[in-house]
Amino acid sequence: MTAPTARKVLLAAPRGYCAGVDRAVIAVEKALEQYGAPVYVRHEIVHNKYVVKTLEKKGAIFVDETAEVPEGNIVIFSAHGVAPVVHEEAERGKLATIDATCPLVTKVHKEAVRFAKEDYDILLIGHEGHEEVIGTSGEAPDHITLVDGPGDVAGVEVRDPDKVVWLSQTTLSVDETMETVGALQQKFPNLISPPSDDICYATQNRQTAVKQMGADADLVIVVGSKNSSNSVRLVEVALGAGAKDAHLVDYAEEIDEAWLEGVSTVGVTSGASVPEILVEGVLEWLAQRGYGDVETITSAQESITFSLPKELRRDLRAEAAGKLAGGESA
Repeated sequence: MTAPTARKVLLAAPRGYCAGVDRAVIAVEKALEQYGAPVYVRHEIVHNKYVVKTLEKKGAIFVDETAEVPEGNIVIFSAHGVAPVVHEEAERGKLATIDATCPLVTKVHKEAVRFAKEDYDILLIGHEGHEEVIGTSGEAPDHITLVDGPGDVAGVEVRDPDKVVWLSQTTLSVDETMETVGALQQKFPNLISPPSDDICYATQNRQTAVKQMGADADLVIVVGSKNSSNSVRLVEVALGAGAKDAHLVDYAEEIDEAWLEGVSTVGVTSGASVPEILVEGVLEWLAQRGYGDVETITSAQESITFSLPKELRRDLRAEAAGKLAGGESA
């Protein structure tokens, strides 16, 4: 009789909240503390069910469009960024705004504006319909063409192949993005790359950690929501790195015990918009089923922090009331 295989967990580090997500969530919490409820948020502040529900309980109201926010209120723009037209809508609606766009997304916006001013054709690598892509595209709609993976490259047309640059959504798979870039470079040999990597440091670090543990894991559990691009990519990266199986879950109770059949090593990580309490829940769930030995796999140390949006330093309630009063007296 053979001895049972030892069960263990490989825990990826870094994982979970990145600096941009942390900043955005704290911005909503601070706004609620400073101004009281309600505070309106355009779209999910970050793509995570638990975070959104928690902020709703504190008094945040999430809306799909700026027009849904009553005049004279505060609206917070999500970490994914918005197009200039959204700022204009807020101004027309006499709203005070807090822009919680991740600074790394803002960097991509500024690159789009700069290259558009220089009359470049901009090839934006990203997923159609993603909020970040919509926001970036809105900065220079006449100059930007979306490229949704290597399969789109054959159909890409530009005005001048000597004046073309690529930018990317910040939350993509590094490997797939570079595959797309390679295909674009074959088609446009003079393609210019952005001044620095558009894919954010946190996305890259989390993918690197999953690659390191993927080959040694029978199963990888990624904690994150299905509309979180970087979380979905982690599942793909895990499978690409050699994991026999990988699944995305919001909560521990979504794990199917059947996934554990024949599994000795479970890899665990979380997307950049996931609070650590949800990872702790998964580790506890696994420990109850014999996977109590946890080994941390560290690929990088993260120390980046971002200051809160500048608008939180102003009295936005007074500003919103002033805009409303100004409109009524006009």
